[in-house]
Amino acid sequence: MRSFDELFDIAAERKGGTDELNSMLKPPESPSYLAKITDDRWLATATKCIFQAGFTWKVVENMWPGFEAAFNGFDVHKCAALNEDDFDKLVSDTRIVRYGAKIRSVQENAQFMLQLAREGGSAGKILADWPSTDFVGLLSMLKKRGSRLGGNTPQYFLRFMGRDGFILSRDVVVRLQAENIIDKPPTSNKAMAQVQEAFNVWRDQSGRSLTEISRVLGMSL
Repeated sequence: MRSFDELFDIAAERKGGTDELNSMLKPPESPSYLAKITDDRWLATATKCIFQAGFTWKVVENMWPGFEAAFNGFDVHKCAALNEDDFDKLVSDTRIVRYGAKIRSVQENAQFMLQLAREGGSAGKILADWPSTDFVGLLSMLKKRGSRLGGNTPQYFLRFMGRDGFILSRDVVVRLQAENIIDKPPTSNKAMAQVQEAFNVWRDQSGRSLTEISRVLGMSL
């Protein structure tokens, strides 16, 4: 496994130099900033990532005003209280992508957000304060307790919110394989722990966030 500086140099050479690469690296938002984001925005972004998974992102983006209207601005209390009559209307609502299981995940994730709020004051506070050195633990919690928040979906969800973390994109996985950290795309708890350990080492070496390290890895190919 090469040091972060070595990987940074590889990426910099590919991207036109150190200054150019650094200009592409946006650090994550601070935990204090994230904790202030209201739970409806966390639910909205989680929903957008769920609907974009396996679908054309641009279509969902273009329809997003309709999603906001159909789901009452993603008010967590209203979404958590959706009933069968509401679901019947939503699966016929042309303002949104009419995918029944994903529509139902809005209610399930609203209930999840309310659970987090009861446990820690707000969903945002718990998601913001989770240590980056255990990012895989956060992903595991989202998968276990949330709805349709497995695979890469929670990684994109947290990235879009500005939360520190990595995205195991194709290029990042290839780089991790090249560094002999994993031998195939990580799906097991053991493989994810190995990924976290490598990111923690690079974090200690560089003082950079997981977000920035992830971007460097992806641009090193």
